[in-house]
Amino acid sequence: MDRLLRKPDVKDATGLSSSSIYKLMKAGKFPRAVQLTGHCVAWKESEIAGWIDSRCPAAETNVTEINLTER
Repeated sequence: MDRLLRKPDVKDATGLSSSSIYKLMKAGKFPRAVQLTGHCVAWKESEIAGWIDSRCPAAETNVTEINLTER
């Protein structure tokens, strides 16, 4: 069963601000939130983990390129 993450947990996990999360959601580049009540949303933990995993290979490549340039 998937755990639901509230916005503070999603922000901590991704390092994104609230406005960045909603901008990426609107562009279809971030998992959609699940509406729990009229004013309460959450994200599926597996979808957030998948989004983070999809971002990591690009970040590792950029770090490698920077390290090689600095040598």
